[in-house]
Amino acid sequence: MSFLGLENKTVLVMGVANRKSVAWFASKTLEEAGATVIYSVRSEARKETSTKLLSGKSVYVCDVEHPEDVKALAADVARDHGKIDGIVHSIAFANYSDGFKPFHETKREDYLQATAISSFSLVEISNAFKPVLNDDASVVAISISSLTITAENYGYMSPIKASLDSSVRYLAKSFSKDTRVRFNTVNPGTLKTSASAGIPGYLESYLYSEKLTFRKEALHTQEVANAVAFLISNRSSGMNGTSLVMDAGMGINYFDEEVVRLTMRPEDKGKV
Repeated sequence: MSFLGLENKTVLVMGVANRKSVAWFASKTLEEAGATVIYSVRSEARKETSTKLLSGKSVYVCDVEHPEDVKALAADVARDHGKIDGIVHSIAFANYSDGFKPFHETKREDYLQATAISSFSLVEISNAFKPVLNDDASVVAISISSLTITAENYGYMSPIKASLDSSVRYLAKSFSKDTRVRFNTVNPGTLKTSASAGIPGYLESYLYSEKLTFRKEALHTQEVANAVAFLISNRSSGMNGTSLVMDAGMGINYFDEEVVRLTMRPEDKGKV
């Protein structure tokens, strides 16, 4: 048996979109470690476009915006696979169709929709799958780092991701009453994904954050996937209700000499 001990484990990965998505990297890493991965995608259209990517895999359709879809998914997975050992929640959505606006101009309907899909869906999924999860199962949600969460161009998704982090802690506490199921988040810094490409001004933020890492190299999606596999495995049994920040040092490197030099205007140097 390998170090992670994921052989003969069954894990549901929710949110595969394409080959650049965190969910895809996580699922491949889990499979390489010996786990059986089953997939949930948002729509029949997404299932069709993912046919080549997920060929031969067990794929279900579940739009988490609809609670009845979540209940149906749990029932279908239980019917086809019995008990499972983990869930990876890599689902997020924000409506930027009207362009980026200041946070105080956020529309109620956009905020509530994004919350239902990106945060509260984890609560509904956990509730529906409670009878389907093995007693020592692990649930991992993909969030963002505390530094990234303050980025202006992340807009109203920032407090929604914060609510996801908080929900994970409350789920860990709630499930502990009668199970040993664990809940954790992986909180990466900026990543080069198709989803992030849709965030206004993301490229500039990505390049800036890369300068702030100790290694002067942005985080790789594979590194996030490695952390997901660790948290799904029993090797992380002592971690529950936690947020695992992965940003290559970006969050504590505010005064990097190169960044300070590039940021300061000549006329500001020497002023107090």
